[in-house]
Amino acid sequence: MSKHNNKIFNNPSVNSTANTTPALSTVTSKEDNVESKKQPVVNEREKKKQAFITRTIWTLIMIAGFFIVLASGHLAIIGLVLLFQILTFKEIIALTSEPARDKKIPYNKSLNWYFLIATLYYLDSPSFFGFFQDSIFSYKILTFLIVNHKFISYSLFVAGFIFFVWTLKKGYYQFQFAQLCITHMTLILVVFQSHLIIDNILNGIIWLFLPASLVIVNDVFAYLCGITFGRTQLIEISPKKTVEGFVGAWICTGIAAVIFSFFLSQSDYLICPAVNLSTHLYNFPHCEPNPVFIPQIYQIPQNIIDIVFTPIKNFNSAIEPQYEIISIKPIYIHSAILATFASLIAPFGGFFASGLKRAFGIKDFGDTIPGHGGITDRLDCQFLMGSFSYLYYQTFISNQNVSIGKILQLAIINLSVPQLIQLIKSLLRYLNNLDVIDEDKLRIIFGLLDN
Repeated sequence: MSKHNNKIFNNPSVNSTANTTPALSTVTSKEDNVESKKQPVVNEREKKKQAFITRTIWTLIMIAGFFIVLASGHLAIIGLVLLFQILTFKEIIALTSEPARDKKIPYNKSLNWYFLIATLYYLDSPSFFGFFQDSIFSYKILTFLIVNHKFISYSLFVAGFIFFVWTLKKGYYQFQFAQLCITHMTLILVVFQSHLIIDNILNGIIWLFLPASLVIVNDVFAYLCGITFGRTQLIEISPKKTVEGFVGAWICTGIAAVIFSFFLSQSDYLICPAVNLSTHLYNFPHCEPNPVFIPQIYQIPQNIIDIVFTPIKNFNSAIEPQYEIISIKPIYIHSAILATFASLIAPFGGFFASGLKRAFGIKDFGDTIPGHGGITDRLDCQFLMGSFSYLYYQTFISNQNVSIGKILQLAIINLSVPQLIQLIKSLLRYLNNLDVIDEDKLRIIFGLLDN
């Protein structure tokens, strides 16, 4: 029996069959492994290609759409900013809404939107009062909302505060207070800064278009300089950002700022403040330009003259260049400062957003824009840039123009009825002194006012 078994195990034909099967299976498994390795590579390459195409198409759509809105006038641009801030608020709040829904916390989502509406009323409504005063002052309820704007805003906030306390649920106090903090931080970082961007638009479309363009230019050149020269990591939260790309983008953005301001400052449509909200690219009033758009004469410091122009004089002593003064538009200098902020400070808005996404373990804030993620992913740097542009404009550029709408609004809000009548009489007497209104008409008007 053992001999038979030995013959079987030693039989070449049997052994060859037995040995061949594993060999074939081994070869087959290797081929399958090779195929399985190749297939994901092809799929990954196709995915990247499709993502690039989608991203490019939507980039062009966004650029075209922005220019269409830009040409549609102040009201359309303000509407776009309001839409963006609401969508951004929605995306950020959505990060915490799902845990609240799982915990069955009542009215959490409704309370978030209530605080948003109350904040919009407090911040943005005064910006529109002056443009619609003829219509607003025709209705008592709208006049009431204007005259008592601050008190109503405070009352709305207090009502929301009381309602929040009423909804506190045992066992979830810490979570609910964290929710309230996130909501108010979002209101500050998004809604408040969007309000400042709206004021920039009313001061002149250029104060929206120029800063926003500089952020985009900086983002593009940070990527190009980073992949070309990048060696040193800039910040841990964004491993792909490099010091070389950061500095290279700063230089390129500064050059772009001067070029942009040269062309943009030649358009009255862009530089003139809004006098009404019905203007557009083909129907807009002209204005006396702000001094920053008019060439100014500057004295060049003597040490700079010696350093730069002494070699020229040494080369040819017959040349006597007059380089002591230079005439340029101040907007070039201001735009270079805006470019510096867009390059060195505004990117930290993006880093902040990256940290927030990592904290919640998400790749994008949403999928509103195919290939680009959510609105927040595109505007994370723009909010910070917009608030700086507003403060910079108010501090260094604004000539503090006072409009009739602002004067009328201040008079109606701050003066009583007898004081308003006294103001009207004083204005009428002044017009009488200028011979605009004769004595008889003045007497008739005074009689009507007294009665």
